[in-house]
Amino acid sequence: MKTTRLISTIAFAFALLLSFNAEAQKFSGLDKSPMDAASYPSDYKVSDKLIKIVYSRPQLKDREVYDLAKPGKVWRLGANEAAELHVYSDMKLNGADVKEGTYTVYAIPGEKEWTVILSTDLNVWGSYFYNEENDVARITVPTSKDDESLEAFSVAFEASDNGVHMHMGWDTVRVVVPFTK
Repeated sequence: MKTTRLISTIAFAFALLLSFNAEAQKFSGLDKSPMDAASYPSDYKVSDKLIKIVYSRPQLKDREVYDLAKPGKVWRLGANEAAELHVYSDMKLNGADVKEGTYTVYAIPGEKEWTVILSTDLNVWGSYFYNEENDVARITVPTSKDDESLEAFSVAFEASDNGVHMHMGWDTVRVVVPFTK
């Protein structure tokens, strides 16, 4: 009886070992456009945030900004999933109320100005299913040029007198989006 129990225990352990190997998790490599986040305040020691964006950072890789973010076309503001903006307290964008919550951010790039759009769409891939009926706010802002070229699309926030500015940059293109309280 002890021998039968021992054999059963060994057989069970062996089967368990094989099942773990057969079901081992496969992990993908690094994304070509890694996900990142920016917030205000940006200090990680401050837990009381005003605003935060999660987005993917496409790289130029010897391409032009406007080959990747087509002028006049709705763009997901980054790569992969559309960028998501979380507003932690009610704000305004171009006079429109932006209630506390999460929004998808789209843009319509142009060489002289960009239109930035907040939408109630969530968990969307790209801008393939963009629906203007779900817009909460939109603003058209001028572009500017900087001497520094950024290889990866980048977003940062900065305090303003009456809110916070979202700065976007890629190559030498710069765009500032003013959120107010």
